[in-house]
Amino acid sequence: MIIGALLLLGLFKFPLWNIMLGAPQYPDPLGMNIYIDGIQGVSEFDLQNIDGLNHYIGMKTIPKAHEMWEFSMFPKVIFGMAMLGVIIGLLGYFGKISYKYFLGWFLFMSVLGILGMYDFNNWLVDYGGNLDPHAIIKVTKPDGTPMSYKPPLIGFKKLLNFDVTSLPHAGGYLMFIGMSLTLVAFWLGRKTSLKKTT
Repeated sequence: MIIGALLLLGLFKFPLWNIMLGAPQYPDPLGMNIYIDGIQGVSEFDLQNIDGLNHYIGMKTIPKAHEMWEFSMFPKVIFGMAMLGVIIGLLGYFGKISYKYFLGWFLFMSVLGILGMYDFNNWLVDYGGNLDPHAIIKVTKPDGTPMSYKPPLIGFKKLLNFDVTSLPHAGGYLMFIGMSLTLVAFWLGRKTSLKKTT
């Protein structure tokens, strides 16, 4: 339980998510790493190049950390959940609380994760769909409605001549492993408890 909770702190070092854009004119794909406290380019000029391309189709510039409340809130939530997990783990180790609290922490963290993904998807919808009507290039669907350039929440999508891939990064995998370990802790605690009652 303690190790699982502490793995969340990896999000302060490693990106949570990664979005890559590849196209024939970019043999080295452009990419952005999404951290819990901001967005950085995979390479030095990636964000600048992505913003330049987006300008032609009317997309907003990639937000700075101070422009989104999430980037100030997420670090506090992650740190708080990590410390809460450590406290629960210590109290469980010394027999002060039931192993069921491990599952409670996991469920609470899962709800926060789902809310975070929902918020991220809403941002992608706005980012890719709320286009400047005065943009230089206007591409429409066959029915004449404006095309959405929303990147996928997870997986692959073709946007014009760009191949866009959106996947968890190292921080996201560390969080997944950490949460899985808390389930293991719950299972071990339940197993020990059943042995004591038989």
